Amino acid sequence: MNKRFKKTVKNMDEPSRRDLAGMFAKTCLGVSMLPAVANATRSKDSAKGVNPGGKAKNMIFLYMSGGMTHMDTFDFHQDADPGYKGPTEGIGTSISGYKIGAQLGQKLADNMKHMAVINSMGTTTGDHGGGNYYMHTAYSQRGSIRHPNIGSWILRLDGWNNKVLPGAISIGGGNNAASPGFMPNKYAALPLANARSGLPNSKMRVSSDEFNTRLALADAFDKPFRSKYKQKAVKSYTGLYQDAMKLMTSDDLEVFDIRKESQETQEAYGMNGFGQGCLLARRLIEQDVRYVEVNLGGWDTHNNNFTAMDTRLPTLGNALGSLLEDLANKGLLDETLVVLATEFGRTPRINANQGRDHYPAAFSALIGGGGIKAGQVYGKTNKNGTKIIEDKVSAPDLHATIGHALGLNLDEAVHSPSGRPFTMAAKGKPIKAFF
Repeated sequence: MNKRFKKTVKNMDEPSRRDLAGMFAKTCLGVSMLPAVANATRSKDSAKGVNPGGKAKNMIFLYMSGGMTHMDTFDFHQDADPGYKGPTEGIGTSISGYKIGAQLGQKLADNMKHMAVINSMGTTTGDHGGGNYYMHTAYSQRGSIRHPNIGSWILRLDGWNNKVLPGAISIGGGNNAASPGFMPNKYAALPLANARSGLPNSKMRVSSDEFNTRLALADAFDKPFRSKYKQKAVKSYTGLYQDAMKLMTSDDLEVFDIRKESQETQEAYGMNGFGQGCLLARRLIEQDVRYVEVNLGGWDTHNNNFTAMDTRLPTLGNALGSLLEDLANKGLLDETLVVLATEFGRTPRINANQGRDHYPAAFSALIGGGGIKAGQVYGKTNKNGTKIIEDKVSAPDLHATIGHALGLNLDEAVHSPSGRPFTMAAKGKPIKAFF
């Protein structure tokens, strides 16, 4: 290693050092999945949940990206005025007296008994970026600070259950859904673009002997920096390389291969990105991954809303119905919290293009499993779905309900780099009717 290179390395800040270490891992060690493994070691500063009422161990978050229409899904209004209801029809469910959009299908209708419906979500944030951020973090965007997502809070407050696999995984949602905000990168979710592709870059390209030789080189490479920056508690990346090797040689890696499921099971969830993502989520939960998010886009229906519903609703209904049925049959529903949410609703009044526009004033969410009292509908909108008339719920309230179900300490503050204290649910209140 020449003197100029050594000097450059010593003068690097920690993020630059991390990027260089990742490049070094890929080119020299044959490991190109370092960000995934950075989450695998349980945090020493995690605090066990203190809420004795929390039954859930893990969580599946189904995010409807683009703003899901409540009128055509879970807040169906049979008697809405012309210009509001549209051609959507309703179908009865296993919740007495409650109907959902018929295109969601009989399977989901039969399994709604496992969920509690919230038909009184409301915010004032009507743009996609702001609404997405608010629903994922419980905080509004503020200047340069980035707030942690739900999965990051779970890992920070309660640690990992599986010490080999990543603690949080985001499927089909991109890197933004995986962000840990101001928390260290070990609390980030591993982003997977496609459920059927498995875990990318998980094959070791060198032999074990060659890997160990290069690992020794990596340790020597890291040593001068560790010794110079002891006051910053810079962690050696050698441990991450070793964890990468442990994961790549672990039987747990097979969890990412959904082709090991029967063809019948794969088809039941739907042979599409969201359906296969829900199937992978179930497999990951079985292996004690704490948090899995699955994204279903295509809800931004300013034009031809009802044509879009011809595909969105069956896709959602098949996948969610199969997921709930599967979790219940496998005895996993009591310990798995399932949440469905979106950034806002869509206008109950149909526009001139047969579409529905952004509408944060009223929309729907679902929550079930994990000890939630399911089979109920909470909150209510008026005849045309335009106004909440009972039990308004905010994003912080939903986050507080999630945290309570998981047994997390909602009062425990985590400080940002600037020293400001933040809590998981931004002082929201759990919905008492669900416990």
